[in-house]
Parts: sequence; C-alpha cells; structure tokens
Amino acid sequence: MRSTEGPVGMREAVPLAPQTTLGIGGAARWFLEARTTEDIELAHRWSASRSLALFVLGGGSNLVVADSGFEGLIVRIAVRGCEWGSDAGDTILTAGAGEPWDAVVAACVERGLAGVECLSGIPGTVGGTPIQNVGAYGQEAADVIDHVTTYDLDTAVVRAIDGGDCGFSYRASRFKGLDAGRFVIAAVTFRLRPGPPVLRYPDVIDDVKRAGASSPGVADVRRSVLEIRRRKGMVIDPDDADTRSVGSFFMNPVLAASEFDRVASAAGTPPPAFTAGAGQVKLPAAWLIERAGFHRGQADGSVGISTKHTLALVNRGGATAHDVMRLAVRIKRGVLDRFGVSLRPEPVFVGFGQDRELEFLQS
Repeated sequence: MRSTEGPVGMREAVPLAPQTTLGIGGAARWFLEARTTEDIELAHRWSASRSLALFVLGGGSNLVVADSGFEGLIVRIAVRGCEWGSDAGDTILTAGAGEPWDAVVAACVERGLAGVECLSGIPGTVGGTPIQNVGAYGQEAADVIDHVTTYDLDTAVVRAIDGGDCGFSYRASRFKGLDAGRFVIAAVTFRLRPGPPVLRYPDVIDDVKRAGASSPGVADVRRSVLEIRRRKGMVIDPDDADTRSVGSFFMNPVLAASEFDRVASAAGTPPPAFTAGAGQVKLPAAWLIERAGFHRGQADGSVGISTKHTLALVNRGGATAHDVMRLAVRIKRGVLDRFGVSLRPEPVFVGFGQDRELEFLQS
C-alpha cells in the first residue's frame, strides 16, 4: 500500500517474507527503498522525528524476521553502481551497497583480480560483506576491504571508515558488535591485485584437481567454489527447496586448543580442526551437529535440515519464524549437551523483542 506520508516511495504494511531468502516473517509497518545516500538520510530523519525504530535491509539472505513483523521503518538499501580505479599498482573498486555480491565477485575474477574468488556464490549484497565479514574457504572480506562509506545515524553525517578501523574478526565487525545499528553502509571500497588464488581447503583443492587445472587461476577457483556450494544447496536456486534458508545458520565455533581433546573424547574420534590464532582451533559446526544426532534431510514439521548440508535450516513450505527458532534451539541444545560447545547463530534476527529462544541462541 502506498503512503501519502513520508519520503517519496514510502509504503505501508509491506510483507517481509518475499524480501528474504528464508521466506518467512510478518510485515514492516513502513518500508522504503533507498537508492542514494540522500534517501538514507531522509529516511533516518523521518523515522527519528516519529520515534520509530529503523532497520536496514540488504539482500535478505542472512535474516530471520519475526512472525509479528517489524513495528518501524525498514529501509532496503538499493544504492547501485561500480567504479574502478587504481592506486600504487592496486585496483580500487568502489561498489554500491545494493550491488549483488556475486556479480561483483564475477567482475573481479573476469579482470584476473585475486582476493574474493573463494567468496563466490555467497548470496546477498555488497553492503552485508563488511557487517558479517563474510568468509569462505580461507578468504574473508576483511582481507580486501580498503574502506567503507557509511551514514552515521548518531551524528547524521556521511563518513568513511578505514578497513583497519572496522573491528573485523571471524564473521563479525564493529557494525555487528559494538556499533550494531549505528552505521548504514552505502558503499564499500576494495583494494585488489592480480595474483594466485587462495587454495587452502581440501574441498576446493580436490575439485580444482578433478577439473584438470594444472596451474589454477582465480576463474578456476571460482568455478570450483560455485560447484561445491551448489552441491551443498548454498547457491540461491528457485527450483531447489534447500536454498530456502539463510545459508549457514550456525558459525563454526572457535575454541581454546586445550578444549580439543575434550571434544575428541566425547566424540570418540578427533574432529577436523583448523588453526584459528595462537592457542585456538576452529571446529566445523556441521561435524558437531551430525555427531549430536542430527542429519541431512531431517524434518521438523514445516522446517528441516537441508538434504545437502547440516548447517542450513530450510523452510520446507509454510514455515514460521517460531518453527525455525524451535529447530535451531533443539540443535544448539543437542550440541551443547553432547560436547559442551555452545554454537552461535550467524543470521540477524529482526522484530523479536524479548524472546527466550532467541536469548538462548545468542547466549
């Protein structure tokens, strides 16, 4: 429904389920698509003048919306455009926050630029990459982000934040932690250069070898990563019900190395592990979930676990946010009881307010 109130393009009672890859959730009281930084500023001033909560929506690929929807203003970031330049021999790319992420990766790979090839196939938009510090197969967005152009809701000014000041860590940043809700990302600037691709994970190494690439380049790695993600149902495909999800629901836990033996003892076999800094190891959440008694294709009413990957919780048709939360809590509790490891969810939760299940998931 159109509204005669507010900035041009403002709408009322807009269903949010179609705006997300999970396909669940209620409606936004108000909804605006922001195509410029000025639109973001207008939306902020309008919502602030009415004491309305404001939430920024990107591609909706990492989002769980409450069944009751959102009693405030949803601003969908649709700032588009890519600008290419150079600096000290590096290629500088500034992409609007509303640009589809995988299209940007494809453009970089086509130019022979390394640094994002392992991030191929990740759904969503450019604006979400620094918030989540998206990563896969040995690469992170933090590795190539030069700076982020933001609108500061506290000061109502546009400001650039250097990559080194973004507080990047494993699947996190200042935008998701200390300053969550403060900055609206309008554009991201990447610093890239030609070079060999990253080949660290066995899955990717094996697939590249099977393809017969004796001296693989970034295009070879992108092809392999896309193929691996398709096999796991992690590339959005309307004809594949397993992609009706938020991707990986739980993050891989990072533990003190001293905890490794305890987990191995509980499992009866050493888990796969990757070094995650001094005295720390990262364990695959999927491995823990499977050994806690959950399996691919397991159904729980209208929700279930992907038939391709145990990290993805899927909407099997007609699911509610409550259904998703119930299954997520079961999985987290199962892993906690079996291994003493507390999995943390990766998606953002919107409109839940005080919710006991959400409190447990995020604890």
